[in-house]
Order: sequence, then C-alpha cells, then structure tokens
Amino acid sequence: MQLELALALPRQARSVAVARHLVRAAMVELGVTDECVHDIEVAVSEACTNILEQTGPSQEWELRLQVLEDRCVLRVVDIGQQRRRLRLALPAYPSDEDAQPGRGLQLLRALADRVGFATLPERGAVVSLEKRLVYTKP
Repeated sequence: MQLELALALPRQARSVAVARHLVRAAMVELGVTDECVHDIEVAVSEACTNILEQTGPSQEWELRLQVLEDRCVLRVVDIGQQRRRLRLALPAYPSDEDAQPGRGLQLLRALADRVGFATLPERGAVVSLEKRLVYTKP
C-alpha cells in the first residue's frame, strides 16, 4: 500500500492539533498498532510545534506524510525563507537537567527510526522523520 498526504496549514498553534489528528486517523485506518500510532502522533506534534516555534516568520507550513508498505515518512516544512537554524539541531544531551533545548530531539530520536533536519534556502527549515510501521493482524 502507498499513501501520500500533503497539508498546507496556517501558522497557528491549533494547526498542530489538526495535523496530529489527520495523521492519527490515517494510521488507524491503515491498521497500524495503537503503540505505533501513538509514537507517530507524539513525534508529529513535537516536530510541528518546533517548526512553529523555532523558525522565522511565514504565513503557513506544510506537513507531508508518505506511507510505503512498512514505513512512513513525515516531513514538516516551514514555508518561507530561513530566519534562523532550528533549535532542535543543538546537542541531544543538555548538561543542565532543567535545560529545554535538545529535549525535543531526544524525544524524536526515541520515537522515530530516523530523524533529519535541513535548511533549504528557497523554502526554510525541514524536519524529517521515518518510522517503521507495525500493523495489527487482520
């Protein structure tokens, strides 16, 4: 099975919930296990929230979901020119227990099989996640 979904969403906090809901619904309908759906849902929320909080001003952002048999690939794209680098690119292990930078990256690495970050001059910041899907038995 192959599925592709692309969303262009307004730069508003509530759009994260919309993205999370649509990705969850797609995974449930495909028959992905509850645990796997939960991991994807949390990872999507984290990646989307960080794009909204850590990138420059733009009017909207995109979420792209691609399912290829046993894996899904998610890309969260800030539409607009780069204003600064994503804070997620900081070291994964902050030295101070109360420090926030880097914790999102740790969470993404724990939930997804692959995590990537890029900055595209024409587009802006991109967070990429890949997760192996586990399906419920028919």
